[in-house]
Amino acid sequence: MSGRPFRPQWPDGKAFAFTIFDDPDAQLLKDGREIYALLADLGFRTTKSVWPSGPLREPNSPGDTCSDKEYREDAIRLQEKGFEIGYHNNAPHSSTREEVIAGLDAFRRYFGKDPVSMANHYNRDALYWGPARLSGWHRAVYRCLNREAESRQFGGHVEGDESFWGDVCRSRIHYCRNFVLPEINTLRFCPFMPYHDPARPFVNQWYASTEGSQCSSFIKAITESAQDRLEAEGGACIMYTHFGHYFVENGRMDERFRCLMERLSRKNGWFVPVSTLLDFLRSQSGGHVISESERSRMETKWLAAKVMRGTS
Repeated sequence: MSGRPFRPQWPDGKAFAFTIFDDPDAQLLKDGREIYALLADLGFRTTKSVWPSGPLREPNSPGDTCSDKEYREDAIRLQEKGFEIGYHNNAPHSSTREEVIAGLDAFRRYFGKDPVSMANHYNRDALYWGPARLSGWHRAVYRCLNREAESRQFGGHVEGDESFWGDVCRSRIHYCRNFVLPEINTLRFCPFMPYHDPARPFVNQWYASTEGSQCSSFIKAITESAQDRLEAEGGACIMYTHFGHYFVENGRMDERFRCLMERLSRKNGWFVPVSTLLDFLRSQSGGHVISESERSRMETKWLAAKVMRGTS
């Protein structure tokens, strides 16, 4: 693949990079506080995404939102400690263009600026989601494999749709997540990230992630041997997760998760938020425009993983 070298020279003599993009689905304030206290104590600075607007109607997912004052103030305190606050669409349900814009304005009031990084939630206002994530024959295969997603309508990128806000995304948000693979070194799968895709112009830059959507898959991704390989390869991991999915149960944090994160923290890693990592990678590459062949290879790998493991 074209683009910058697979093994970047990390700042301050660090051997590798590791970060997390945490989606807010099912995450309650009390449990989230416990997770983020651990991360802060261990020296990690990662990205916590939020829904800036509370449910205006029936939600499609549980989890706290910024409409809750205590939750919002807790997120602001995390930002002050060096964590990034990201965006997971406007609310835990589909939103109109007007609602999305109002939510982004609220985000700016709460956190002092627009979000830099985002990940789609399965709302109508999701951008290039469902079959639109893919191209050509890959799209046809996806439709056959994923009838549930095919039945949903995603219009965030469709001009004229009631949920269209692609032009707003392009002017106010820089990075958006797409493909997720069960590979700890995200750069092995996508060595040219972040990248621009001319076929999906409303997103400025895309990034990939490592599968860790719930506690069991997160733990599987960061085993001792996986950590050692990430370090040996000098790679970068952007972990995709939901800290609301079984990391804390009945008031107790998963002990295996805790132990693995403690071990990882003792390594010579660069533990910065998602946008900081992506900004650095972009500064090294000068910005990458993905080719059709590069995208086709990624789509093939992602579909294969979806068939084998049900990757998001």
